[in-house]
Amino acid sequence: MSIDAALDTLSQQVGTEIGVSNWIMVDQIMIDQFAATTHDDQWIHVDPVRAKGTPFGSTIAHGFLTLSLASRFAYDCFPLMPGQVMGINYGFNRLRFLAVVRPGNRLRGRFTLNDIQKRNESELLRTMALTIDIDGSETPALVAEWLGLAVFDASA
Repeated sequence: MSIDAALDTLSQQVGTEIGVSNWIMVDQIMIDQFAATTHDDQWIHVDPVRAKGTPFGSTIAHGFLTLSLASRFAYDCFPLMPGQVMGINYGFNRLRFLAVVRPGNRLRGRFTLNDIQKRNESELLRTMALTIDIDGSETPALVAEWLGLAVFDASA
């Protein structure tokens, strides 16, 4: 598939939900590992005993941990298109954390294609609405407008 064929296909999907990922369980081990990796060991994330006394009643995942799972959710939803050699995270236009994620919560990503643009002969820029759902909650963990580049082999 050429970049132009991919653009034509994706253009027809603008405004529609184009992917729903698998669920991922967030547990205290994941939260602790993220804290160790990022050097963000604030007690609300890593001290379950102290966190019981908060309005949340438990530790909570870092907002950036929740956000970092977006890459996995995208991997679940967007295999490389024919001719595409890679996908690149291009950033965010908007991002809001709406609900806390507690140990034991399951999360998934839902993607709606807002826009698709051909940047050059090898790159398509996808603008997607990302919602990270918490299983059993009406309020999502976060909503964002995410930009991703689909990079194609320009020689194809």
